[in-house]
Amino acid sequence: MLRAKHASGDKKDIVLVPSPSEDPDDPLNWSAKRKLVSTASICVYTFALGIASAAIYSVLVPIEEDTSLTLNDLNAGTGYMFLMFGWGCLLWQPLALQYGKRPVYLISILATTAIMIWVPYTKTNGQWIASKLLQGFFGAPIESLCEISVTDVYFTHERGSYMALYGFFLGGSSFLAPILAGFINQGQGWKWVLYWCAILCAVGSVFLFFFMEETNYHRKILPNNEGMSSTIIGSPPGNAEKKIGVECRTPDIYKKKSYLDKLRLFNKQELRHPNRMKGMILRPLIFLSFPVISYAGFSYGSNLVWFNVLNGTASLVLSKEPYEFSSSTVGLAYISPLIGVTLGSLYTGRVGDWLVLKLARRNGGIMESEYRLWLFGLSVFLIPGGLTLWGVGAAHSIQWFGLVFAMGVIGFTNIVGLQLSVSYCIDSYRELCGEAIVTVILIRNTMSFAIGYGITPWVTQMGLQNAFIVAAFASLAQVLTVFFFLRYGHRMRQASASKYRHYTEEMMAAGLVH
Repeated sequence: MLRAKHASGDKKDIVLVPSPSEDPDDPLNWSAKRKLVSTASICVYTFALGIASAAIYSVLVPIEEDTSLTLNDLNAGTGYMFLMFGWGCLLWQPLALQYGKRPVYLISILATTAIMIWVPYTKTNGQWIASKLLQGFFGAPIESLCEISVTDVYFTHERGSYMALYGFFLGGSSFLAPILAGFINQGQGWKWVLYWCAILCAVGSVFLFFFMEETNYHRKILPNNEGMSSTIIGSPPGNAEKKIGVECRTPDIYKKKSYLDKLRLFNKQELRHPNRMKGMILRPLIFLSFPVISYAGFSYGSNLVWFNVLNGTASLVLSKEPYEFSSSTVGLAYISPLIGVTLGSLYTGRVGDWLVLKLARRNGGIMESEYRLWLFGLSVFLIPGGLTLWGVGAAHSIQWFGLVFAMGVIGFTNIVGLQLSVSYCIDSYRELCGEAIVTVILIRNTMSFAIGYGITPWVTQMGLQNAFIVAAFASLAQVLTVFFFLRYGHRMRQASASKYRHYTEEMMAAGLVH
């Protein structure tokens, strides 16, 4: 039996999950300032790579006019980039869990800096595809590692807000980039859009080197008897003694890290662990057999698909008659989805955490992973509505504000899908989340690749109206699947308890449960 620790202040009835150690360098024990610097580092990394990955969306037409690349070539390259954003995680995530997250972040942002300098010099479709494949491969940690860095530092009851903050910078950068790119193109040309991305990444790499700490921390905790991650919160302090896991503690003698220790790229302790890369590369593929993990990937991927459909057609629609927006004005249209991302982050973060605590207290102190899924209720109406307004509206040349409003709606639903899908996976299988999130991203980005590769011929052959009516009905069918998991998700997690326990013990034996 373990006497669990509780939160302080007006949340004393909340049990801290995971249970922190006594080590002051345990990320869960960091001071508020130290956690803030860690979170800021994640946001800087996410913002820099997010800008670099999305900057070309409002300048696709100028690139097409100035090079031998067609719009289909450009969109196909973006599809390959997203494909590698997913499959690259199979290498980077194991490396980060085995040897440390800090060196992986630094390699990723430095490599992206170099690629952004190279891209303006690509002349052929082969060179363009190669640059996008490399950008996706080296940028892959943005997709799966940042979420795990958040869970390293924050407890379950506060994770939603900080996951939403990460989602805000991920989604926000994707929508802010075209705004900035439009003006840069107008004043300096499209090549400088990419040069400024390189400058941003270079500055970000300096910030990360001096301020980003390693968050890998090895705590040996056995999974609970149920083999599920339904966490115990809302219990009064007087009844805090709950069987939430058995923590194996070392003697309470700790040497606090100096600033120079924090700057080291590799920790000697990490290097002493046996190499477990093979298992970590294969397990994300095995985790496809977990229904909850596969659903999280499908849900995340579906929401990203609609974001890619919007990005793949925005420049095409707004730069042609009757709108004839300049590249800078197309960029300004992305203010709308940026506002949507902001509202979506507040909705899934602050409202989400409040809803989870409310439902947990009503459920006798037990938090179920499915609680956050109720927030998908708005998406049932907003995703089909936004897609219909965009596609049918553009086909009938409605007033430009209607299209811009539709962009905001899709921006809102995109960030909701991101945060809720990732949180569902992490809350369900906390000890496996470092590798399970790779499975989610593999599914998500494979779906994104398919739509990025086919969006231009799809819209061209079917026409905007028919293509987006099909998209609206497909999105409705997709989002309605949430009710199946609200009803049966708990049973599915129970059915996977033995497999969950097996893989948790396997990872713990390898020293990979952080």
